[in-house]
Amino acid sequence: MADEERINLTLIHSNDFHGDFLAKEEDGMQKGGIALLSGYVQEQRDDKENVIYAIAGDMFRGSVIDSEYKGLSTIELMNRLMPDVVTIGNHEVDYGLAHLLFIEKCARFPIINANLFIKTNHVRLFNPYIVLERGGIKVLFIGIITDEILASTKGEDIIGSFVDVRAAAEEIKVIIDTYKTTDINYTVILSHIGFDKDQELASLIPPEYGVNLIIGGHTHTLLDEPCYVNGIPIVQVGTGSGQIGRCELEFDGATREFRDFKWFVDKIDSKHCVADKQVATLLDAYKNETDEKYLSVLTNFKRVLTHPARNQETELGNLFADVMQEDSSFDIMVLGSGSLRLPELGPILHLQDLKEFFPFDDPLHLVEVTGKQFRHMIAYVMRDEYLTGHTEFYQYSKDFRYVWSQSKHEFKSFTYKGEEIKDDQLLKLGLQGYHFNNFESSFDVPIEEVVKNKQPRIVAMSCLGIYEELFANMRNVDAHVDGRITVVE
Repeated sequence: MADEERINLTLIHSNDFHGDFLAKEEDGMQKGGIALLSGYVQEQRDDKENVIYAIAGDMFRGSVIDSEYKGLSTIELMNRLMPDVVTIGNHEVDYGLAHLLFIEKCARFPIINANLFIKTNHVRLFNPYIVLERGGIKVLFIGIITDEILASTKGEDIIGSFVDVRAAAEEIKVIIDTYKTTDINYTVILSHIGFDKDQELASLIPPEYGVNLIIGGHTHTLLDEPCYVNGIPIVQVGTGSGQIGRCELEFDGATREFRDFKWFVDKIDSKHCVADKQVATLLDAYKNETDEKYLSVLTNFKRVLTHPARNQETELGNLFADVMQEDSSFDIMVLGSGSLRLPELGPILHLQDLKEFFPFDDPLHLVEVTGKQFRHMIAYVMRDEYLTGHTEFYQYSKDFRYVWSQSKHEFKSFTYKGEEIKDDQLLKLGLQGYHFNNFESSFDVPIEEVVKNKQPRIVAMSCLGIYEELFANMRNVDAHVDGRITVVE
């Protein structure tokens, strides 16, 4: 096909930044960071006639630069990136839904979402879609978010969502029926529901609806090539700013019909990108302010300690569970593994490191459960889905440990202080506010059943404050994986 007979469109996309703004020095070059990323995006726009940049959610959390300004710094940096369309992720509501709606007003880019709405009158909180035109090609984007957002908005009872993938698929069909006109040339689902659910979603969308692509997020899945389900390619590029996805689309110049699709993952580093100086200057201003406030040293570790995956026992998981349980009013700290946000810490622990590793400053709750209830709770955590790392998982303080048979779906042992836990034994558990507020969905036990044992209560208002105080009084900290969670066939 001659050049005048085709139209090329480049669709670049990111997901799950989580405040990954600063470049890292590796192999003699700078890798990642928002200044290099902005330089890449600008180069694409300068070199090519038709470019769209989309972000599939979770810009927030993970950096003290984000948390110090409750996301306003992130939006200001994103404004310099100038994405053409963004869908929200579940961490966009971490500072409250009202704050998110305020932040939306600060954004100089469109934010879309189709399945977050007000229950009382079914009004959506955001525009569900947007049509972007480049070179005469019209692209319809529809935004979808994970039902995990409901766990983060427990205190806002009027907020609802289409909470399963089937319902989300039906909503996509409604939007396509209503808003997809005959001159739409390409349709993209900008999704923040996770790779597994993206595949389920694709299987539920009939070919006649003409969905051409799903750009995903939430599960931090770095794909080498598109995953095709029901003829729809699904793409996702991990997490952070060290890489970006690039779709090269080709259309017939006369009919504007879609002809060809190629997908690449491009590296963001100083070998391939030139940093955007304006973004670097703005980032430095934020960094200087947070460094001055948070670079104080809390303590030192004997060595670098690790948290390589959320669905296994880890050194840092054990350390943080033990520190919270030591000299406490409860028997076992049940610590959300997903609230530990970095793969390693140390050997020097700055306050900034602590805030980025453990950014969720929840109250600490005490709940009393029977041995039978606790066994059911942890068996639910260990259901087969935990293997993907996409479900809730927990780290435990040192006196509790168990051996789980994956094939038989049962415990080989389930002990506290070396003794098998009895069904009628009462155990006091420490829980972060998020997991207490979502007790039934996290553990498959109604909170009403637990209240019958004893009324739960808040024992501290700030988990982060406890860690800051206790680590400041510790030296030469060390921790090991010591068999608290053992999985056998």
